[in-house]
Amino acid sequence: MLIRLLLTLVFIIISVKPLAKVPNVLFVISDDQSYPHASAYGCRGINTPGFDRIAKNGVLFNNAISGSPGCSPSRASVLTGRYHWMIEHAGTHASTFNNKYFTFPDLLEKSGYWVGYTGKGWGPGKYKDGGFNRNPAGPIFSSKKKNSNIKGISSNDYSENFNVFLKQKPEDKPFCFWLGGHEPHRVFEKGIGLKRGKKLTDIDVPAFLPDTSEIRSDILDYYVEIEWFDSHLDKILSKLDNMGELENTIVIATSDNGMAFPRAKANCYEFGVHVPLAIMWTDRYSGNRVANDPVGFVDLTATILDAANVVHPNINRPELAPIGDSLIPLLLSGKSGYIDKSRTHVYSGRERHSSSRFNNWTYPQRCLRSDEYIYIRNFRPDRWPAGDPQKFDSIGKLGKMHGGYHDIDACPTMDFLIENRNHQKYKPFFHLSVNKRPGEELFNIKKDPSCLNNLALDPEFLKITQKYRNEMNKFLKATGDPRANGNGDIWESYKRYSRMRSFPSP
Repeated sequence: MLIRLLLTLVFIIISVKPLAKVPNVLFVISDDQSYPHASAYGCRGINTPGFDRIAKNGVLFNNAISGSPGCSPSRASVLTGRYHWMIEHAGTHASTFNNKYFTFPDLLEKSGYWVGYTGKGWGPGKYKDGGFNRNPAGPIFSSKKKNSNIKGISSNDYSENFNVFLKQKPEDKPFCFWLGGHEPHRVFEKGIGLKRGKKLTDIDVPAFLPDTSEIRSDILDYYVEIEWFDSHLDKILSKLDNMGELENTIVIATSDNGMAFPRAKANCYEFGVHVPLAIMWTDRYSGNRVANDPVGFVDLTATILDAANVVHPNINRPELAPIGDSLIPLLLSGKSGYIDKSRTHVYSGRERHSSSRFNNWTYPQRCLRSDEYIYIRNFRPDRWPAGDPQKFDSIGKLGKMHGGYHDIDACPTMDFLIENRNHQKYKPFFHLSVNKRPGEELFNIKKDPSCLNNLALDPEFLKITQKYRNEMNKFLKATGDPRANGNGDIWESYKRYSRMRSFPSP
């Protein structure tokens, strides 16, 4: 921390323009978008000019890891700057959010910012039961609607609602705005990608999915939703530019978790926790750079507070304070590549996602992600990772689609895997998505980004596995994770407010 502080001071003195006023904050978060699905990353078949503009004029991150592979715990993590296991009920899906954990929009509002959000803030869950009188993302601006003519896409006119927010802003206040897309969350309009002129040949299918026309089409539909939300981001950036406010706005664009496909969302594999991230603040640092440093959502909270010069009121109370490290020194460095070698790894994890098991049981995972490896701890390998396969007929065969495996969003890709689960060619893909997993997994994500080859029991990688196991154990205990401190069952007790399903006793 001392080194980072000294570096910050050096760059402020030498190369940074004097700060005339505190910056505006635009925090942009899509819903269920994996890395590398933005054209700034060279992804084929997709066009994201809004995100690309931030990357070109800022820093594009290649190793950004979400707070959790599910939406509400991940969003709570970025709002508080704490890992999901450090925020009680808010660390699991569709529960509540205790207001003793201060959020950055509330802290910025108290320091003089005009605050608001549109689209999806924190959720799903009931924040009022935790003591909040409004969404933890801020006051809502959602009156403006727009018909996309695409089924499944929100009617929220994000860019116009941002304009309403700006019109109501007092002239003497900086703003903090949370731009939360409902896209590309399922459901998608089936075949909309092909209808919009996209080509099946213009995409790369992850290796954990079969390469079929049905699945390629499903991915194209996902791309259409990403592009829709990005078009609103592009309009908002142009609006700020025309107002002369863009240079003094720190813009952070990311996603809450990975794509809603089997073995991605709700999983600690790469396509579940590795998300896009670009940060732009043209008044303060040079752009057109990339960063390979592992960074996490807890770092984003620290970055926003640092940029706004806001000190967290509980900074000296470890049980309530944010835990991340500001990215400002990295942004100010003027460098590309692996910039800060002290950033060796970050963490993520999950508990409950959907109502997917008997007695509302969770599937507890924690992961450690470096720039080369991802190490995963499955605390309950006896449980089904995608949810219980509950729908069986009298002779023990799986019934209709989505009668089980509720931690996978209903989709054409899952339909295909279910329907072809006994097909010699496709059975391995089905098992990758739903079968039980070992207690430990280790993947070389540079060579194996689809996380297919588990190295945890490979003698050649035992030292690496042991190293990360020890690192994780130490960190989880130090940060009070119930899973590491003998109280893991507390996660099963947290109330779920969304749909509940009945499951037979295992």
